[in-house]
Amino acid sequence: MNSPHGGTLINRIATGARKEELLHVAHSLFALPIEDRYAADVELIANGAFSPLTGFMTKADAESTIEHMSLANGLLWGIPILLPAGEAFDHIHEGQQIALVEKDSGLVLAVMKVEEKFTLDLNNLARKCFKTDDVNHPGVAAVFKGGNRFIGGPLEMINRPTRHEDIDPKYYLDPAETRQEFARRGWKTIVAFQTRNPIHRAHEYLIKCAQEIVDGALIHPIVGETKPDDIPAPVRMRCYEVLVNNYFNPDNTMISVLPTAMRYAGPREAINHTLIRKNYGCTHMIIGRDHAGVGSYYGTYEAQQLMDQVADRTGMTILKFENTFYCVETQGMASSKTAPRNATQISLSGTMVREMLAKGQRPPAEFTRAEVADILIEWATSKQPITT
Repeated sequence: MNSPHGGTLINRIATGARKEELLHVAHSLFALPIEDRYAADVELIANGAFSPLTGFMTKADAESTIEHMSLANGLLWGIPILLPAGEAFDHIHEGQQIALVEKDSGLVLAVMKVEEKFTLDLNNLARKCFKTDDVNHPGVAAVFKGGNRFIGGPLEMINRPTRHEDIDPKYYLDPAETRQEFARRGWKTIVAFQTRNPIHRAHEYLIKCAQEIVDGALIHPIVGETKPDDIPAPVRMRCYEVLVNNYFNPDNTMISVLPTAMRYAGPREAINHTLIRKNYGCTHMIIGRDHAGVGSYYGTYEAQQLMDQVADRTGMTILKFENTFYCVETQGMASSKTAPRNATQISLSGTMVREMLAKGQRPPAEFTRAEVADILIEWATSKQPITT
C-alpha cells in the first residue's frame, strides 16, 4: 500500500472532548458561511485526502502551485486549495480564529486559525491551472465567482458537510478507512478509477485491464459539486452498484466515493486526482482520454502528457489508456493499439446517448450494459430521484 503524499496521513478531525470544546468555542467566533465546494474541501483537508495540507493554502503555497505545480516545500501539487472570504475579508484579521459554517444550513464545520489574508491574480490562476480564463469554463466560473480575496491557515473539523441522503453512508470512507479495508482484503497494489459519469463498456474494459496487474480496483466516483447537466450522483451510484454486482469480481473490486467538487481542470486536475488516490492508499492510477476535461479546452491526451512529466514525483504508477471502443471485426473491446486497421467502431456521443435515454431507448449493448441503461432511462424519463 502507498505512503501518503508527504509521508504522513493528516487527521484534523476533532472527536470526543476536543470536538465538544471546539463546538463551544465556535459559537463565540466570527462565522464565515462557505459554499458546498469549500465545505467539501474542509472534509478532505481534515480526513487526510489532501495530505500534507492541514488547512486552506496560504499565499506561498498557492502561488507555488499556480506557477510551479508544487507546494512551497517542493512537493507536487496541481491546483491550489483556496478559501475565498468574499465580503467578510475586511472583517477577518490575521491570527484570528473563525468558525466555518455551511452556507445553507448554518452547520458549524470547523474552527480555522487565519494565518494569512492575501489576494491572487485570478486571470493568471485561471490561465495557469485551467489553460483558459474563459468564464464559460465551469471551473473558471467558480474561481471568478469566489473572488480574489483569500484566507489561509490550519483547521480542525467539528462536523462533516451535509451528505447526499440518497447515497448509502457505507460508501463514504476516509483515507484511513480505505487503507484499513485494503489491508483486510490483503491488497498491496490498488488501482484507482476516477469518474463523474456512469461507467460504460469502454470504462469497464479499462478497469478490468488494470485489474489484471494489481490486487484490487477502487472505483472512486466524485459525488461533490459537478456541472448542472452531469448525471446526479445518486443515479450514478446505482449504476456503479448494478455494474459491479453483475459484471465484476467483488473480491477484487471496491466502490467508495470522493466527496469533492469537480474543477474540470484537465491536466492539472489529473495531478490532484492522482495524489488524492495516493492518500487513500492506492498505488496505481488510470488516466484515460480527456481526463477531467470539459468542452474542447484540452487535448485528448494532454493529461497523459503532463502526467508523463511528473510521474516520478507522484509516487504512483500511472496507467495510460487510449480511447477504447467495441470493435465489430474482433467482436470485443479494443483501442487504436489493438484493433485492425480501419476497424468498425461502435461508439456514441454523449448527445446521442442522452437523446436515446430521454426516448426510453437502450443504447447498444456494445456501448453500455442493459442494467445500467435501464437505470439511466428511469432517471431520464422521470427526472425523479433514484436512491441507492
